[in-house]
Amino acid sequence: MALIYSFTDKTLIGVKSQNFSFVGFKNYTKMFSDPRFIESLVNTVVFLLFSAVLGQQILGFAIARVMEKQNKGLQRIVGTAVLLGWVTPEVVVAFVFFAFFNTAGTLNNFLAGFGIKPVAWLFDYGMLAVILANIWRGTAFSMLMYQSALSNVPDDAVEAAWLDGANCFQLLFRIILPIIKGTIVTNTILVTLQTIGLFGLIFALTGGGPGYDTTTVPIYMYQKSFVSYQLGYGTAMAIVLLLFGILLSFFYMKSFKHEV
Repeated sequence: MALIYSFTDKTLIGVKSQNFSFVGFKNYTKMFSDPRFIESLVNTVVFLLFSAVLGQQILGFAIARVMEKQNKGLQRIVGTAVLLGWVTPEVVVAFVFFAFFNTAGTLNNFLAGFGIKPVAWLFDYGMLAVILANIWRGTAFSMLMYQSALSNVPDDAVEAAWLDGANCFQLLFRIILPIIKGTIVTNTILVTLQTIGLFGLIFALTGGGPGYDTTTVPIYMYQKSFVSYQLGYGTAMAIVLLLFGILLSFFYMKSFKHEV
């Protein structure tokens, strides 16, 4: 039904909620001439890139790699601490970070001890705040994926690399990463699909503000569908977001296919 509604002028309330008309590609042409939608799309890409594709994956891999040779007790402690972010509901995570970044929050109280004046983090650095919140919330998934992948890296391949005089970076980029390439592709696709449609965390933490600074496509879609009642226009955004996720998935698979 969403696909059908995207080609109509259906509204959530009023006459058009029942007697809507087919408008062809009008919603789609309107979308790409809407500066607010373009801004929300750019925000989505920035949020996706820095919080999931880079943030969650790099931190998740780093934790998995460091914990690989540690004792079981330390692995359990670190693993539990990281998993807390994953099992905590989005809204709760948002309130935790709101309390941390608020003008009278934990971070400013800490900085005040060094004589630093309070900073309006959520107003001046809203995108950074939601990126950090999503990194903390989703890193556990990447950590678990890479822990499993690293456990399957053959010890003899690593030992042979050391004997050949490979340093840490050569071992990582020439041995380990190529071996776990399949996991990297799978994890990149999964964290992308998890993050691209993220709504609750951003909505509860910043509401898409200040202004439109943290308004991603899901937030803008909500505003148009349930605040402005333009359901046809909102569902068209949902279709575009779905296609964007599919295209990114194919892009990842195509890119990694040619990696050595």
